[in-house]
Amino acid sequence: MESMNNSNVREASLDALLKIHKNQTYSNLLLNDVINQKKLSKVDVPLYTQIVYGTLQQQRYIDFILESFSRKALDKLEPWVLVLLRLSIYQLKFLDRVPDHAVLNEAVTIAKRRGHKGISGMVNGILRSYLRNGEPELKEAGGPVVQLAVKTSHPDWMIERWVNQFGWEIAETTAEANNHPPGTSVRINPLRVTIEEAITELQNEELEVEISPLLPAEALRIKRGSAAATRAFQDGRITIQDESSMMAGKVLAPNSGERILDACAAPGGKTTHLAEQMQNKGEVISIDLHEHKIRLIDQQAERLGLTNITARTGDARTLDSETLGSFDKILVDAPCSGLGVIRRKPDMKWTKLQKDLERLISIQKDILECAWKLLKPGGRLVYSTCTIDKYENEMQVKRFMEDNKDAVADQDMFDRLPEEVKIDMKNNFMLQLMPGKFGTDGFFMASLEKRSGREE
Repeated sequence: MESMNNSNVREASLDALLKIHKNQTYSNLLLNDVINQKKLSKVDVPLYTQIVYGTLQQQRYIDFILESFSRKALDKLEPWVLVLLRLSIYQLKFLDRVPDHAVLNEAVTIAKRRGHKGISGMVNGILRSYLRNGEPELKEAGGPVVQLAVKTSHPDWMIERWVNQFGWEIAETTAEANNHPPGTSVRINPLRVTIEEAITELQNEELEVEISPLLPAEALRIKRGSAAATRAFQDGRITIQDESSMMAGKVLAPNSGERILDACAAPGGKTTHLAEQMQNKGEVISIDLHEHKIRLIDQQAERLGLTNITARTGDARTLDSETLGSFDKILVDAPCSGLGVIRRKPDMKWTKLQKDLERLISIQKDILECAWKLLKPGGRLVYSTCTIDKYENEMQVKRFMEDNKDAVADQDMFDRLPEEVKIDMKNNFMLQLMPGKFGTDGFFMASLEKRSGREE
């Protein structure tokens, strides 16, 4: 059903996509700003969100279509014209509920308003040609990797890397999964609510929820409605967190009274999960590089009523102020390429470069080396990332174990994981979740134990 104010929706979509195109601003941070600026009504927000995310997700395939119908090279078009054509093709190709004539008329109206008559004529001509002729044959693209990259709208290097690391089939299913909308999961705060109470409360606020098949004792999946807008969220009875991220906390398994380090902690989802598992007893030291992100951790702790968290700024590569060997357990949720959460940040496909991974791998190595010195003999360190890249994940861990002979596999990690995901474990102390496979983000975790000096 078209809203009366879809002109506003498409103008808002154009503005948001243009800002992302020009400034490489993250889409997830920008969406709400534009909603507020344009005063979009509640009924228009889903269409706006779908157009922005969908156009970003399908950008390369859309450009492939546009190249067939535009006389000008796409990089020679004014940015706003290119973005307007992209979001219009996205709606024509992927959105059944929006009538073609409405998309066409709106695009021409916006083009007239923003440009001269020649531009509106060109926009009209390109879109009508597409509607008349349909999309071009994909076989024009060169070679299987490029064809898959165009079809699933990814950069060539990403597809090639995944084919090399995982084989063709997994590369293809991963790329396809990245173009599906992500789900929302929430973690209940056991200090304030039971899972049954949380279900009742959320249903009373007209949310549709189901118990997580992976973490049924503490997680819910939101099928309809906004968890962030509920009293349960505002009053600290639930936290929005993907189940893959919750699993990292389950694998670390902190106990009441222990001293825990979260070495790269912002915005605080894992920190607060650890504190809840500890029943608000003991101490969680949360470190992040940026002052404004520390405030986010403090706000989360306050919302959830957690008093055993100390958040402070620091560089996880040089935690000199911490006493060596003073932590029972350490979580290193390392800065990474984020290739497991492309569904949530589709613009990452167009801003992330292969060379970025080399820099991150070096940072991860330094953080692991520093954190390891702070762990007690006999203690546990969990290394986690929200990427699927083997060089950032299992190869990083293997190299670390080769360099640190007191780092041994935590063979009990297997027992702390949901049954469903165990089939994806090649060994008992590392797990790679692929995007969408279990309804989660792409996520990696490995658990290591520090051998005490007396052991051989």
